[in-house]
Amino acid sequence: MELSVVVPAYNEERRIGPTVARIVAYLARRPGGGELLVVADGSRDGTAAVARQVDAEVGGAVPVRVLDRGANTGKGASVRHGMLAARGDLRLFSDADLSTPIEEVELLAAAVRGGADVAIGSRRLPDSRIGVPQPLSRRIMGGLFSWCARTLLVPGIRDTQCGFKLFTADATRRLFARQRIEEFGFDVELLWLARRLGLRVAEVPVTWHDDPRSTVRPLADATRMLRDLARIRLADRRGWYAGAAGAGDGAAGA
Repeated sequence: MELSVVVPAYNEERRIGPTVARIVAYLARRPGGGELLVVADGSRDGTAAVARQVDAEVGGAVPVRVLDRGANTGKGASVRHGMLAARGDLRLFSDADLSTPIEEVELLAAAVRGGADVAIGSRRLPDSRIGVPQPLSRRIMGGLFSWCARTLLVPGIRDTQCGFKLFTADATRRLFARQRIEEFGFDVELLWLARRLGLRVAEVPVTWHDDPRSTVRPLADATRMLRDLARIRLADRRGWYAGAAGAGDGAAGA
């Protein structure tokens, strides 16, 4: 199949049903075949059950797998689990709220067809289309974190945190096998690793709408993500990313 869509979900009982239905409908009409993987990250509500129920009601046209991890391990760990379990030639991970509409994956796929190994949705480019902006507090925190990420690890990338990223199958295997950050800072780690491995990263302007029900906590989560930037630097100094310098395929130390 051409496209796998991975959706990490933690306590998403209210949103996961419409999300599953919309992605299934999109994949069913998309040429090339596809699959949906919902990774329930130890949710305390009925996230996994709702996803399975909606699959039973609207599924069949495309494969849907619900991977229930049992314990809450973090967004980064859930995304890694789903991406490595996926089977598509192209593999997208998308936030459960679909703040970036699933149809925007075609823009990322075009970038991959143009030679990129990784294509990331961006809210911070001149052609990005923001339908509903974030509250001011989140915009300030997001801007600060993006500046820190660009300065310390991934120069030139304007938006590391948009939850809409597409990888080739080869890039998926090489990057997620090495990923160590299991919380929100994993996006930066993946992009930093991609640069170290010599993979081409394309930043693509997308449509994005803020969801007021977001569970992101601006101050607490920004602090944790800044800590993760330091962890990436420290892990590199300690040799935990051995094999990630240059374009080798080994995953030693991962």
